[in-house]
Amino acid sequence: MLAFLFHTVITGFTLWVATLIVPGLDFVGGSTPTEQIGVILVVALIFGVVNAIIKPIVQLLSIPLYILTLGLIHVVINAFMLEITAWITRTTTGWGLAVDSFFWTAIFGAIVISIVGWILDVVVRPARV
Repeated sequence: MLAFLFHTVITGFTLWVATLIVPGLDFVGGSTPTEQIGVILVVALIFGVVNAIIKPIVQLLSIPLYILTLGLIHVVINAFMLEITAWITRTTTGWGLAVDSFFWTAIFGAIVISIVGWILDVVVRPARV
């Protein structure tokens, strides 16, 4: 359970960094800093659920595209997961993640999230024995 919470916080941090770097990718809602942190953590939780349930299905169906594009379709699939997360939070709650456009904002956001997540994984990875 602690590992799940830690991963959610890391995901929230990567999403927050992406909103700072990528124009058009923003968190909507939360008037106080505590509420904003809550919005970020809920969006990170939804993003984790989307990546755990929908992403494997999409990856399985797109195996020919992985072969055809030599794996570059992975960036587009990550952007699609980001867009799905934004759609879920926007339609169910009215607050959450806002993505202006799929082509530039979501794809660049997915790249930033992947890079920041990789860096954090290298830096804070627990020692494996």
